[in-house]
Amino acid sequence: MNRIFLSHEPVAVEPLLELNAHPECGGLALFVGTVRDHHEGRSVRHLKYTAHEPLAAKVIRDVEHATRERYGVPYVRIVHRLGDLTIGDIAIVCVVRAPHRAEAFDACRYAVDAVKHGAPIWKEEFYTDGSSAFVEGCCIRDDLDEPATASHRHHSHASHG
Repeated sequence: MNRIFLSHEPVAVEPLLELNAHPECGGLALFVGTVRDHHEGRSVRHLKYTAHEPLAAKVIRDVEHATRERYGVPYVRIVHRLGDLTIGDIAIVCVVRAPHRAEAFDACRYAVDAVKHGAPIWKEEFYTDGSSAFVEGCCIRDDLDEPATASHRHHSHASHG
């Protein structure tokens, strides 16, 4: 089966949940990042995600693998949307199945942050005043071994959701 890591079409969440699989897992953590209508005080009309697709897909695949290894979880799936998105559209989905909730939550946060900071995916916002700008992203980090802190979670220039 050819797995999808990037999609130019809307992302369906339910098929990624694998609700009938992984009977050993009591935890399912889900993060869905959606397009919001504002950014740093500016009113957003829509946005466009572009990527270096082969490298972005490899990074996401590697993040899934690293997350499974690091947290001992059997299932991690991440899909990032590309192309033109409108307010409310899904930009990224991350699903983690784990035996318990704690590792499911931790693994999900780790995976989303790792994609956000490591995948070559760019977001251009189009504002209601007719202007547009690429959102300044976070630099590719080498500190993902550190636990997430408030400063890592609350970037004003967050790329997802």
